[in-house]
Amino acid sequence: MRTIYLLLFLSVSIILPAQRKKKTNDVPPATPASERWQGYQQRLKLEENSLVKNVEFRNVGPTVMSGRVVDLAVDPDDPSHFYVAYASGSLWETKNSGTSFEPIFDNQIVMTIGDVEVDWVNGIIYVGSGENNSSRSSYSGYGMFKSMDNGENWENIGLVETHHISRILIHPSDPNTIWVAALGHLYSENSERGVYKSTDGGSTWSKTLFINNRTGIVDLIVHPDNPGTLVAAAWEKDRKAWNFEEAGPGTALYRSEDGGDTWTEIPDDSGFPDTDGTGRIGLSFAPSNPEIIYAILDNQDRREKEGDTSEGITKDQLRNMSNQQFLALENGDINDFLDNNGFPREYNAVDIKKDVEAGNVKPLDLVIYTEDANSLLFDTPVKGGEMYRSNDAGKTWTKTHEDYIESMIYSYGYYFGQVRVDAQDPNVIYTMGVPIVRSEDGGKTFKSINERNVHVDHHALWINPKDPRHLILGNDGGVYVSYDTGATWINCNSPSVGQFYSIAVDMAKPYNVYGGLQDNGVWKGPSTYEYSRGWYQSGRYPYERLMGGDGMQVAVDTRDNSTVYTGYQFGNYFRINTETGDRKYITPRHKLGDTPYRWNWEAPITLSSHNQDIVYFGSNRFHRSMDKGENFETLSGDLTNGGKKGDVSYGTLTTISESPIRFGLIYVGSDDGLIHRSQDVGDTWQNISAGLPANFWVSTVVASKHKEGRVYASLNGYRWDNFMPMVYVSENYGNTWKNISGNLPQEPVNVVKEDPENENIIYVGTDHGVYVSIDRGNSYKAFAKGLPNTPVHDLVVHPREKDLVLGTHGRGIYIGDISLVQQLTSEIIAKTLHAFPTNEITFSTRWGSKFGTWGEVYEPQTTVSFYSNGSGSGKIEIIYNEQVVSSTDINAEEGLNIIELSLETDESFKDLLSDSQKEDYEAAENGDFHLAVGEYTVRITVGDTNVETPMTIKAPRERPGRKE
Repeated sequence: MRTIYLLLFLSVSIILPAQRKKKTNDVPPATPASERWQGYQQRLKLEENSLVKNVEFRNVGPTVMSGRVVDLAVDPDDPSHFYVAYASGSLWETKNSGTSFEPIFDNQIVMTIGDVEVDWVNGIIYVGSGENNSSRSSYSGYGMFKSMDNGENWENIGLVETHHISRILIHPSDPNTIWVAALGHLYSENSERGVYKSTDGGSTWSKTLFINNRTGIVDLIVHPDNPGTLVAAAWEKDRKAWNFEEAGPGTALYRSEDGGDTWTEIPDDSGFPDTDGTGRIGLSFAPSNPEIIYAILDNQDRREKEGDTSEGITKDQLRNMSNQQFLALENGDINDFLDNNGFPREYNAVDIKKDVEAGNVKPLDLVIYTEDANSLLFDTPVKGGEMYRSNDAGKTWTKTHEDYIESMIYSYGYYFGQVRVDAQDPNVIYTMGVPIVRSEDGGKTFKSINERNVHVDHHALWINPKDPRHLILGNDGGVYVSYDTGATWINCNSPSVGQFYSIAVDMAKPYNVYGGLQDNGVWKGPSTYEYSRGWYQSGRYPYERLMGGDGMQVAVDTRDNSTVYTGYQFGNYFRINTETGDRKYITPRHKLGDTPYRWNWEAPITLSSHNQDIVYFGSNRFHRSMDKGENFETLSGDLTNGGKKGDVSYGTLTTISESPIRFGLIYVGSDDGLIHRSQDVGDTWQNISAGLPANFWVSTVVASKHKEGRVYASLNGYRWDNFMPMVYVSENYGNTWKNISGNLPQEPVNVVKEDPENENIIYVGTDHGVYVSIDRGNSYKAFAKGLPNTPVHDLVVHPREKDLVLGTHGRGIYIGDISLVQQLTSEIIAKTLHAFPTNEITFSTRWGSKFGTWGEVYEPQTTVSFYSNGSGSGKIEIIYNEQVVSSTDINAEEGLNIIELSLETDESFKDLLSDSQKEDYEAAENGDFHLAVGEYTVRITVGDTNVETPMTIKAPRERPGRKE
């Protein structure tokens, strides 16, 4: 047992020495908080001064699925009012029980959230930023935020280097006293982790509990009747791109009896596990009897070997079997093993025995053949979730159940760790894993309440203290409400908060967008989508799901717009016909006896633009199919640094690009920092990584459409907690590289793409937004209008529609018209003022009229766009027959200006019309007068400069007459 005392005059605690060896390996440094803040200021500057800030983006959903919910804060006096914190989708508020939501945390330095807590009496919201689940995409936060006006304004109140905050507690009778549980950095060691306390509403903080540089506090609870008693769950972990140590010696429970000023570790003989496998812990007091505490533990210790009751061959037998023993096995038993473990039909006992006898294959190879990162993720035999109960406020503990809680958190309990207790019955508890389960006997037995319409992977639950039948649940699929203790659930997914990994488009009219989402599969939907509840009436949601699991990259054969290549994690990909529903598993497998392929979580796949029958696919090696994935050739050796020992697939390809100009010129990038080039359709490869920073994830490599030797690359340091922007270009096939990160802020880069029309334009998506350069990387401008500061994981330019389509990891899909951006040549930028052509307008007799009795009046408008090299007041005039018939005052901004201009005029316009037009010209139903069919001139004036552009209003198409 050890005790940690607070030295009040220093406002820090005496700390336990970490006693860890100094690292000798050279790894990229974590980006300090001060540089991140400078990057945020740079982002704001790029938004404010952007030449493209008036280019608006629209959200196209989808909403039927959601993104990861990490916490809920519900008004105890009015449960129709609550806040939902999404892992990377901001904080949302509802005032109508989840019928609709509004975001209130969109434009801070970060959007990622670990916890939200509300002082309901005083109307103060606290947000702890940085997700509390140590996932692949758990973004780092920037400390604590406070709002005293319901999210209109936010103040950062410190703890900026903690990165991930797991819990906030407000003293039940003194709202100025706040406790914060901080996990610290996810991918690097740091000392800013532990329990922090403030007695002045967050103005100042004291760190009162610290264990070591890898151990943070994952949960924290306060006794509801005696706030001097707190219990903290410390969790030691170490996440790297190739390995996740989910438990460590720093993991333990701590108690405080003086309001969190000093802490005592709960002793080894308390009954709570203290082993090498003690992992993440979740805690909850029983409100009706606070001496009772429940703790859900992710126990990473291995299960004891059970006696083998199977009659067939097992993997464990094969691991230690000699060649002679294998040859003595019955052929039928070997074939049964092959069938039970999914071997292709090409393998059979007779041929395998021949290979074993010849020394080409060992019995162990049959085991290795079946094991990949995905199977190990689910099949690792750890003890898993265990529930413990204390009847003395955390001093002693007892496990509540005898058997394993099967199929709840599997081997990845780091992703869960929440428990809740009924407010009226201390024996009714809920805990969250893949399913949400309920116990009515104090944790002895559990029953799933994961009904068919409820998503899996649960992280948040609120139980109504006045009516325990009323539950609000948050998971990877969004928000759900039950009024009957989980027997039935209402889905409350109106926010667009999908976490996209990838994005793609087809060439249909209108075109469709495709994308793979975190734990929500692969979806296809119309680019014209606008949020509406109308589909409840029709019964058909505009988007359709193509695949479940974690959705990954998508490649669409645009010759038919129905052949789609996509899949789920670790390279499990399919060819799908979206018209017929036919699908074929296409992932190539290694040969028996060869080293298994290593597949990235998001394995890259692409089609050759020269012949879309050709499919390129990447594991740690390069695979090519010439027949739509029916057959693959593995053409390369290992195109990575060879992988690293660990429990996460690493040393894998992440990106593939073929030159649109030259068939067979192909580039690939890897998660361990290598880029290779092939000039012969993948037959041979050259390492072209020299001159690039080492050991960073290659997030994109893109061959240019404009110059054969030009290729772009982006690198990403997120998995080192390094947020340096890294964008590069080569003009000589990758032989040398130039850094074109320019004035990008300190934000990891997820994607770089070249504009298909204007070779000087490139687009960059980062963990906080999207940027454009119109000078090939010398400088960047920020897109901002209509966009939250959400991670942009992927983007694509639709070549026909001139749309920029963004796949965000937290706010769904956004589309912006970038046709004007594509026209920003150096000649136009050199002008004082430039007007772009207007779109042709079709006249309608419905202008100024309602659609039906209850409809809105149809007020006609047109869009006038121009570029100005400075800001200033001005006007836009519409001229007809040399007379000004409409004038609108404007305030022009530097850069692109996009103005919605009314087509309304006054009655005197009639005098300018021809006699035939005058006969039919009259005021509209609402009394307004509008411009008629004809040719006009639009004159734009800013300061002393004006430019003109023509505008046409054409007659509507005449309906054909009836036969007489």
